[in-house]
Amino acid sequence: MSDAPTYSPQTLVDELRSAGHLHDERVRDAFLNVPRHIFLPDVTPEQAYRDQTISLALDDKGRAVVADTMPSMVADLMDGLKLREGLNVLHIGTGTGYSAALIKHAVGVGGRVTTIEIDRDVAHSAEAALSRAGFSSVKIVHADGAEGYAPRAAYDRMAVHVGVWDISPMWKRQIKPDGVIVVPIWLDGLQVIAPFALRDDGTLYADNIRPGAFVYIRGREAMPPYRRHVGSTALTLLADDIEQLDMAALSLLLSQDQEAGNHLSLSLSNDDYWYGFLPYMALHELSPDIFALYSIDGGRSAYGMTDEGFAYFTPASACFVPYGGGGATHTFASADAFMEVERLLAGWQAAGRPRMEQLRLRLIPRSHGIPPDALHGKIYPRRDHFLHAWLEPAPTS
Repeated sequence: MSDAPTYSPQTLVDELRSAGHLHDERVRDAFLNVPRHIFLPDVTPEQAYRDQTISLALDDKGRAVVADTMPSMVADLMDGLKLREGLNVLHIGTGTGYSAALIKHAVGVGGRVTTIEIDRDVAHSAEAALSRAGFSSVKIVHADGAEGYAPRAAYDRMAVHVGVWDISPMWKRQIKPDGVIVVPIWLDGLQVIAPFALRDDGTLYADNIRPGAFVYIRGREAMPPYRRHVGSTALTLLADDIEQLDMAALSLLLSQDQEAGNHLSLSLSNDDYWYGFLPYMALHELSPDIFALYSIDGGRSAYGMTDEGFAYFTPASACFVPYGGGGATHTFASADAFMEVERLLAGWQAAGRPRMEQLRLRLIPRSHGIPPDALHGKIYPRRDHFLHAWLEPAPTS
């Protein structure tokens, strides 16, 4: 008799719940009743029922452009939809079809789900998988998701399962006045899952925000440049203002000796970084400094670094902080960038260590201009909107 573990929707749900996901009972029931392995025929059940992203297609740099996103992120996005029986939902970024099936299960027989996929072959594969799993009523549209799908509008909910830089104007036109658009949106190197509600003045507002990790949208709403390699090395940087970095000058700066022994005054966990300090840094960096995330491709090394984390650049120095380094840093050229990270860390502490739960986002149409009440936080110009991001003070007990 084999003692090998079995993997199933139940084991996946147990893993997600133990990690603090699946708060919505309707979403939890969908995860229990939709078999992920049917949508991933080329992987083992162990892989299918683990909380991991399965890459399906890569670009010429080896990065995923089509993927079945890790279930915990899908669960967080679906929680933000507040699904119920009978809703009309537009899903953008079909991928394998698994997420569309989860949504269809959650909205029930009386609900309607339309899913859009830009890649024709991926759309055909998803259609076959949805049929095998018993969800043939889900309508698949091969198109650019930025256009939405007007024939089945207006929608109660929009579930965008690809990272975006801005909200498409077409989505706003096709959502009901009391609808919700949940998107993983780019925020200064971070990606956050934001449930946006349309307001009477044409703005969109989101709270209850969580970290995201979805592949980015292709087509008309594709991201502007946000990722750069430094020289011919394995070092990759992600930043909102990546074009402001002179990569040749940066490569020269990083080729100088590191300053040894610089440790932050506070050692933070991954949870502290992602749910607290990184959003604070993004919103409080000084101009012309640049906050970025960094990684080293393929387990290689670059400039004496082999890890991943975040970086801070001043005009003449750089500080790299690995997530798992216990506060150790890689400091180049001078201590200016290191001292600025220390200043930000002290500011975060003094502010009560605000967390992502306190993050608020507002998308303001460009035609409105920047409103006078946007005095706190940070304004990011986007294609059709200004993205206003800020941290609310922690509630007092």
